Amino acid sequence: MLDFFTIFSKGGLVLWCFQGVSDSCTGPVNALIRSVLLQERGGNNSFTHEALTLKYKLDNQFELVFVVGFQKILTLTYVDKLIDDVHRLFRDKYRTEIQQQSALSLLNGTFDFQNDFLRLLREAEESSKIRAPTTMKKFEDSEKAKKPVRSMIETRGEKPKEKAKNKKNKGAKKEVKFLLTGFDVPLTASKAAPAEKSVGADNGVELSKEELIRRKREEFIQKHGKAADKSSKSSKSDAPKEKGKKAPRVWALGGCANKEDLDYSAPTTNGAPEVAPPEDINLIRGTGPGGQLQDLDCSSSDDEGAAQNPTKPSAAKGTLGGMFGMLKGLVGSKSLSREDMESVLDKMRDHLIAKNVAADIAVQLCESVANKLEGKVMGTFSTVTSTVKQALQESLVQILQPQRRVDMLRDIMDAQRHQRPYVVTFCGVNGVGKSTNLAKISFWLLENGFSVLIAACDTFRAGAVEQLRTHTRRLSALHPPESHGGRTMVQLFEKGYGKDAAGIAMEAIAFARNQGFDVVLVDTAGRMQDNAPLMTALAKLITVNTPDLVLFVGEALVGNEAVDQLVKFNRALADHSMAQTPRLIDGIVLTKFDTIDDKVGAAISMTYITSKPIVFVGTGQTYCDLRSLNAKAVVAALMKA
Repeated sequence: MLDFFTIFSKGGLVLWCFQGVSDSCTGPVNALIRSVLLQERGGNNSFTHEALTLKYKLDNQFELVFVVGFQKILTLTYVDKLIDDVHRLFRDKYRTEIQQQSALSLLNGTFDFQNDFLRLLREAEESSKIRAPTTMKKFEDSEKAKKPVRSMIETRGEKPKEKAKNKKNKGAKKEVKFLLTGFDVPLTASKAAPAEKSVGADNGVELSKEELIRRKREEFIQKHGKAADKSSKSSKSDAPKEKGKKAPRVWALGGCANKEDLDYSAPTTNGAPEVAPPEDINLIRGTGPGGQLQDLDCSSSDDEGAAQNPTKPSAAKGTLGGMFGMLKGLVGSKSLSREDMESVLDKMRDHLIAKNVAADIAVQLCESVANKLEGKVMGTFSTVTSTVKQALQESLVQILQPQRRVDMLRDIMDAQRHQRPYVVTFCGVNGVGKSTNLAKISFWLLENGFSVLIAACDTFRAGAVEQLRTHTRRLSALHPPESHGGRTMVQLFEKGYGKDAAGIAMEAIAFARNQGFDVVLVDTAGRMQDNAPLMTALAKLITVNTPDLVLFVGEALVGNEAVDQLVKFNRALADHSMAQTPRLIDGIVLTKFDTIDDKVGAAISMTYITSKPIVFVGTGQTYCDLRSLNAKAVVAALMKA
């Protein structure tokens, strides 16, 4: 039984609607438009909203959308046939009214489609019932029935041929030992017998057993003597390499290995600012405005070289060949079909995968573009390749600009009005740069005039607290209390190692509320997405402390792994949460973006799978190397050949 079936234009005008139940279809259809159609996620023609499953079909020629909804616990096999039949009949019956392409004509038009729809629904239901049930396979149709009975009968005491052969081979392998220079060399009789015959055949005289042993001994000595010579030569050749060994490079900021300089075990108390040793502040800070996030620039060195050396005349291609090449791909005023786009979409899919987009997501993106363009009428001087590429670019830009936009500065000001700290929790797998990018975000907040408390909740990794202590000391040197009227702008809250991370975060938030800090940045331990105990601990930390923002830190080097990490992190947070409405990831911090050149596919994969925005992009090692995502620049780098 169907809940509803509705037909509306892409402009939002409902042309006809069938209501099977009393509940309104407005909510599910709006959710479909908001989450699928506007977000360019049309790779799959089904969408689940609460207890309903919605299936839809796009008519790109007449800009129509056909949507059917039914309970997701039902398995209705005739829905796809029904939606195709309704689409075909409605388009043919009201072609004249739809082709006028004006909202006024659609509003004034009368679409009396109730009787036709009920007839098609009845036919679809009957066709699903008429289908013959699957019958069991008979014994006569099986492979066993074709074998003769004699081949399946085994008499007692008779052994199969293969086993008998194996027994013969095993019996033939009787070990014969020859004493050769103090070694016992096992040889099988089956191998020794042919050797004797061959030796006798070569000389024309059959050799005795003693002569055969002597020859074998000589061959053995020669063989092992060559191996010893090779090993001695290799040892001699390795000796000069050790003499010319390079001295280790000493870096400018590498420090020294004195025991006093490496001792960080002095006890520190929360609230006591640490004195910074003399360091080059400009190297730590970096260049550029710290308080304003610049847009991400994805241009590579190849682009700069191309800009300096503009157009080179391509004399290899003649004007005649170029003209015919241009005319070859023209499609004049015809509607696109799947066959027209298939080869282009295959190349686009391979290109996206080569740019580090996850394979499943690349397939869904190309399928979404195919659904969007199928049936669309092409212009006279438009090629299939350019049309598909343009549609894919628009889809990618739309994906990188998801529904919710995170504005941290605005949210922090709102928390200040309520006299409470703004809490941000960082999570992610091991080694992606959570602590480093937490320090960058701290510097950005300090440049905007907000005080920051860093909560060291990574109580597992050795050196995690010392790393944050070093960042706090350097940030305090960049923003000393003297420059802010004696107010401590950045401070570390830590309780050592082996403690409960959720409890430390709770104490840090209470401390920030009492001391008047504006922002609390919670650093958590890195954990793999498959580690159930650590994921339970992270879900507990988020559930107990209810942070304002949960940021997932992921590196731009991953491909398919990005999808697996985000899906399992979200699933683990939902499964292990004790709240009725579990808290999931709110945004993404993409790190190591300066190491990937134009392979920016991880940004697409992460945003597509979560529908969450990329809030920050890390592009280096200094505090100023933090950027905001520029969707058009990322898409341009992604589509670059």
